[in-house]
Amino acid sequence: MPAKDLLFLHLRDLPYFRALLRSVEAQFYPALDLPAPTLDLGCGDGHFASLAFDRPLEAGLDPWRDSLREAQRRRAHRWLVQADGAAMPFPAGYFGSALSNSVLEHIPHVEAVLAEVARVLQPGAPFVFCVPNPRYFSALSLARLLGPGYRRWFGRVSRVVHADEPPVWEARLERAGFRLERWWSYFSPAAMRVLEWGHYLGLPSLLARKLTGRWILVPSRANLLLTERFVRRYASAEPVEDGVFTFYVARRHSTI
Repeated sequence: MPAKDLLFLHLRDLPYFRALLRSVEAQFYPALDLPAPTLDLGCGDGHFASLAFDRPLEAGLDPWRDSLREAQRRRAHRWLVQADGAAMPFPAGYFGSALSNSVLEHIPHVEAVLAEVARVLQPGAPFVFCVPNPRYFSALSLARLLGPGYRRWFGRVSRVVHADEPPVWEARLERAGFRLERWWSYFSPAAMRVLEWGHYLGLPSLLARKLTGRWILVPSRANLLLTERFVRRYASAEPVEDGVFTFYVARRHSTI
């Protein structure tokens, strides 16, 4: 069976900068062992899970009702639960694995969430997640001209609270009851600048979303051809030393 064209599948539904990043991240999951039942922490509207996985995940959790309504239509999860990640309505040791794709960076009380993830996972279960690191801000093109104020503003616009190096995340994981097994950086600084400018060039998509409920009005290959040709050169999932995002594979300790 031919591999899914994850870039185009994301481009037909999302603004190009979100499609670029999510298509790169989706390429990591087929190689990961995520035993069922699997928890998708911060599942949002279910779009990512619907493309990254070939099976419905057992549970999707998110605090936002409107996002969960969209996720229900996509049927990428068997159950959808509205709750805060620090207070999950699941029994201890229920899940065989958990993932959180580009979510933890937005959560101020992230340590409480990590502790709760550890509580609901079985001993030895894997937990995988990805987040930006400090290069998310240092790679911004306009930061060179506008300075720290622009970096702070971009952080507010993208709602990034945590953009930390691996030792910071490793310490958080250890306190919560996890062992960090491996990590890698991805998404080059050049790709980050493409993502940065997408926040401005994607304003027509935002207008379309507000008026029609859809980001892309004509999701055909012909309509998206030039966009696809431009962003595909940046859609590599190969690890890069100076990547602006980091992917983590951790495992719950056998005892906490």
